[in-house]
Amino acid sequence: METEVVVIGAGPAGYVCAIRLAQLGKKVTVIEKDVVGGVCLNRGCIPSKALIHVGTTLDKMKHAASIGLDVGGVKTDFTKVMEFKSSVVKKLTTGVASLLKANGCEVITGDAKFLSSTSLSVQTKDGTKTLKFKHAVIATGSRPAAIPGFNVDQKRILDSTGGLDQTEIPKSMLCVGGGYIGLELGTFYAKMGTKVTVVEAGPALLGTIDPDLVRVVEKRMTALGIVIHKDTQVKEVKASASGVSVKLAGKNGDGAMDVDKVLVTIGRAPNTDALDLVKAGVKLDAKGFIPVDPRRATNVANIFAIGDVAGQPLLAHKGSKEGIVAAEAIAGKTTIYDVRAMPAVIFTDPEIASVGVTESEAKAKSLNVKISAFPFAANGRALSVAESDGFAKVISDAKTGKLLGVHIVGCEASNLIAEATLAIEMGANVEDLALTVHAHPTLPEVLMEAGELAMGHPIHIFKRA
Repeated sequence: METEVVVIGAGPAGYVCAIRLAQLGKKVTVIEKDVVGGVCLNRGCIPSKALIHVGTTLDKMKHAASIGLDVGGVKTDFTKVMEFKSSVVKKLTTGVASLLKANGCEVITGDAKFLSSTSLSVQTKDGTKTLKFKHAVIATGSRPAAIPGFNVDQKRILDSTGGLDQTEIPKSMLCVGGGYIGLELGTFYAKMGTKVTVVEAGPALLGTIDPDLVRVVEKRMTALGIVIHKDTQVKEVKASASGVSVKLAGKNGDGAMDVDKVLVTIGRAPNTDALDLVKAGVKLDAKGFIPVDPRRATNVANIFAIGDVAGQPLLAHKGSKEGIVAAEAIAGKTTIYDVRAMPAVIFTDPEIASVGVTESEAKAKSLNVKISAFPFAANGRALSVAESDGFAKVISDAKTGKLLGVHIVGCEASNLIAEATLAIEMGANVEDLALTVHAHPTLPEVLMEAGELAMGHPIHIFKRA
C-alpha cells in the first residue's frame, strides 16, 4: 500500500489534519487503533462535559426554591444519564467519520509501527499490512499516567476513562489529584450525591491557575460537601469486593478512610512508546514527547507530530491548530505555529477560563502591569440567572494599556474567554475592550467593565481616587 500522507491517530489533532490535507489535494490515509475522535470525543472532553451538564442541571433543580420554584421529588436515572452521554459521543464520532469519508480520506483500523522514515506496518484484524508514505503525521495523543501502587482495574480504582463510565452513582469517592480532571469529575459526582474527598499532594488545587480564581471554586466545592486535603499523599490503597481502604499522609498527620471508589487523575503520558520511532529516527525528549519545529516537523524532515505527543499544553484545540499548521506545511504553504493566545478552560463550578499572562507570571517576569478585576456580582445578567460568584481579571501593560492576559471565574467563563482570546491575538488594549459596545444585559459586559476599570473610570463599581 502507498499513500502521500499517513496520519496516525484520528483525534482532534489527527482528523483535523487529515481533512485539511485532503482539502489541499493530498492522498491521505488515517490509521486509528480504536474509534475516530480520539480521547477527547470518546473518553475525555465531550463525555465529561455531557455529565457535568447533567450534574449542574440536577444541582439547579435542588436549589430552585431560592428563585420561587419548588421542584420536589427529583429522581435520578443514572442509566439514562450514561445513555445521554453516550448518545452525544456517538453523534460526534459518527460525524467525524462521515467528514473523513466525504473528504476522501481512507481510514484503517489498526496499530501502526514505523519500519523506516518512509514506511510502517499496520496490525489489523485481518493481518499485517505495510504502508509506504511520503509524509507522516504522528497524532497518537496521550493516556492517563500510571502511578506505582495503584492497580487501575476500572472497578474500584478508576482513571478518567473509568470515571466516565460508571453504571451506578458511587456512595463515596476519593479523587487522587487536585488537577482539572479530578475537580471536574469530583464535582459532578458530588452533585449526583456521592460523598467526595479530594487529595492533592501539593499546597494548592489547580496549581498552575491564578489562586484568586481557584479560591472561588474551592469555596463552592466546600459548599457541595467536598472534603479537600492539600499537602497530602496517598500512601496505600487496598481494593476489595466491598470498597477501597486508603491510608493518607499529610502535613497535619496521617489518616485512613474507606471509600466506594478511588479516582486517580495524576497527569497524562504521551502515546509514543509503541510506535517504534527509533526505526524512523524520530527523537523523543526525556518525558517521551516529540520535539517539533514551528512547522510541527520532527527532527526527521518528512515526519510531523501534533497534539498531545508534541508536548504542552495538552489541549484538544491546540492539537487541532497544530493539525492545520502541519497539513499546510506538508502542502508547501509558508505556515508556522505562531499562536499568541492559547485559551484554557476548566469546567468546574463555577467555570474557570484563562488566556495570556497570569498575575504570577507577570511578577516573575518583572512586568509593569495593571490588574483590573470586575465582579459578576455587579453584572445584571449574572444576577438575573442567580450566578453572581466570580470575576473577570484583566492584566494589561501599565504604560501602554496593551492586553496581556484575561482570567475569568464565573458563569459561562468557557464562552466568555473567546472574546479575550481574540483581543490578545489581535494585539488589542484595554481601551478596545472598554470602547466596544456590549449588548445589555449580557455576561460579556464584565470584560467591557474590566476594561473601563483598567482605564480608571468604571461605571458599575465605585473606584476610589
